[in-house]
Amino acid sequence: MSDLVFVLIAGTAVLLGALVQSGAGLGLGLIAAPVVSMLDPSLMPGSMLVATAVLPMLTIGSEWRHVDFRGVSWALAGRMVGTVAGVWVVAVLSPRTLGIAVGILVLVAVALTVSTVRLRPTPRTLSVAGTISGVTGTATSIGGPPIALVYQHETGPRVRATLGGYFIVGALVSLVALAVGGQLQLRELLVGCVFVPFTIAGFLLARPLRRFLDGPCLRWTLLVLITASGTVLLVRSLLA
Repeated sequence: MSDLVFVLIAGTAVLLGALVQSGAGLGLGLIAAPVVSMLDPSLMPGSMLVATAVLPMLTIGSEWRHVDFRGVSWALAGRMVGTVAGVWVVAVLSPRTLGIAVGILVLVAVALTVSTVRLRPTPRTLSVAGTISGVTGTATSIGGPPIALVYQHETGPRVRATLGGYFIVGALVSLVALAVGGQLQLRELLVGCVFVPFTIAGFLLARPLRRFLDGPCLRWTLLVLITASGTVLLVRSLLA
């Protein structure tokens, strides 16, 4: 496959993922990470972490007043712990084993939330969600579902802005940790920079979607995206 074909296919996936995440609060890693993994697994997770660090900056720029700074701080405290574990996981466990475990965990969490459990953004739940997100985000570049589950009952701007604030710091921490642990290559960073224009295009195209998702359908959109995230990880790992 030529470099141009790779950029067009992977870039389109990044654009679509950025469009969805700009409206619902997450989705970039869910949509683009499986495509990039299929085309060139050696670019994961670094290239996607670059894209997932850039997109929230755009979101924060337009909706920063809605950020739950206290909640983000608790989630990031957990993320620090989870990131260290995530670097160890990348070095020790096989991607297949990790993907199966994370996929099952996400689907179980969604099932519990839909049936009986109502998660609230308390310090305890955010710390636990941040820790889990740190592991999965560092190892697979898909770290949004645990935090999104906690904020699923909030308003659209609050969900997008808070997740955006969390993703910015979380992605940067994961990149630094992977670099220190010797698990990040320069090529991953360069390809991630190539994805940036596609990320910006997806953000700009999402303005009508953001207005639509500010209503009651946001929670179910989040649950569908989170379920799809777990399913994609599980199927991808089983077929690996």
